[in-house]
Amino acid sequence: MVYRLFDFFQDFSSIYVRLAKNFIKNVWCKNWKKCFNQTFCKDYLSLKVSIGDYSWIGDNAVLYSLGEIEIGNNTVISQRCYLCTASHKYDDPSFPIYSKKITIGSECWLATDVYVVPGISINNFCVVGARSSVFTNLDSKSIYWQPCKIFKGKVIWLRTLQ
Repeated sequence: MVYRLFDFFQDFSSIYVRLAKNFIKNVWCKNWKKCFNQTFCKDYLSLKVSIGDYSWIGDNAVLYSLGEIEIGNNTVISQRCYLCTASHKYDDPSFPIYSKKITIGSECWLATDVYVVPGISINNFCVVGARSSVFTNLDSKSIYWQPCKIFKGKVIWLRTLQ
């Protein structure tokens, strides 16, 4: 009896995982060729998230999408990244919330645990190192490291676009 109950819950969890993956494909990636996404990615308002072809969203990444989030093609958002499109106006006594769009270009890589504030634009071919916080717009073909200062500018990419 215990084994049958366990089998029931195991079957239920696999059905849940399949439904979650189908939901992600149909809502987030409905017009794109392929979108890779881990099951445990948190998104608050997925209608405001646009993900390009062949992009990857890692485990426990948070897309706090009160504003729009646009992610380009072939981009990797690694595990535990936090893309935050909203914040509060701390200088106003009523503490209102505001939101701004986050844009991440094509062929970018945000390594583990990167935090991106509202209104940021990360241009194409950009790498952001692990545990960095992005407070300014980032140039293309550059590598940024914590605390998100330029590590190596204008990298020549050897990969050919197909």
